[in-house]
Amino acid sequence: MSEIVTLERPADGVALLTVTHREIENFCSFEVVDALAARMVEAREGGARVAVLASGLEEHWLEHAWLTDLIAMLRAEPTSGTSMGWFTALEELGRPEVVYIAAINGDCSGGGAELGWACDLRVAEEHARFSQPEVHINLATGIGGTCRLLRLVGPTVAAEMVLDGAPQTARRMYELGGINRVVGTGEATAYAVGWAKRLAARPADSLRVLKEMLRAAQNLPLDEAMANEQTLFQGIAGTPAALARMEEVQRRFDRGEKLGAVYGDPSAEGDGEGA
Repeated sequence: MSEIVTLERPADGVALLTVTHREIENFCSFEVVDALAARMVEAREGGARVAVLASGLEEHWLEHAWLTDLIAMLRAEPTSGTSMGWFTALEELGRPEVVYIAAINGDCSGGGAELGWACDLRVAEEHARFSQPEVHINLATGIGGTCRLLRLVGPTVAAEMVLDGAPQTARRMYELGGINRVVGTGEATAYAVGWAKRLAARPADSLRVLKEMLRAAQNLPLDEAMANEQTLFQGIAGTPAALARMEEVQRRFDRGEKLGAVYGDPSAEGDGEGA
């Protein structure tokens, strides 16, 4: 079988990880998730600051756990890989050194959807469907399909998704705040890579600190999150790189440049290549 997860580097600081397992239509066997986790580590250690998680199949992004493996594990029988890949992948998604963009070009469910919820940003094609179908399998979510999803779309819709198990459209997930962008069929990966290139051009220290801040803010009470935010701000604000960038930006404003010219024009963002 061809390589399950490929790693490309379309630009400096950008990694593109593509999962393709046609035989099981990108259901997450232990072999698939082990390979994905290993590639994520490789991308980070190779200097990626922004990574795109994509699929090589047109109709499937990452689907739920391959039940053959899950059954075998619970019966103490051989599996296609280790179950630890799930936890390594989640750890990598949470590390502040790399911002992850999910390029969702097809349906995703269960554990696959949970990996998507753990990404920092999500781009979905208009035909994609999202589901937490564990209730149909007499299971429960295990890696964020309830608690992380609830924080993204709110308790009402999270309850509907986990208790009923029915798929939701990309458009509805976008309207609820679970998806950042909805794009046309065949456009998710290109859009996400363009966005990744734009983010990778931002100062690496700032990206890292802001991701760390965002992750902490999801878990801490407001007072603690505010204190942590100030601590992280003070840790970066006085660095030579920050001082140099502040001086550069202020000079541009002093020359009369407008906000859109300095920070980017939202109307030019459509293809992911904007400022």
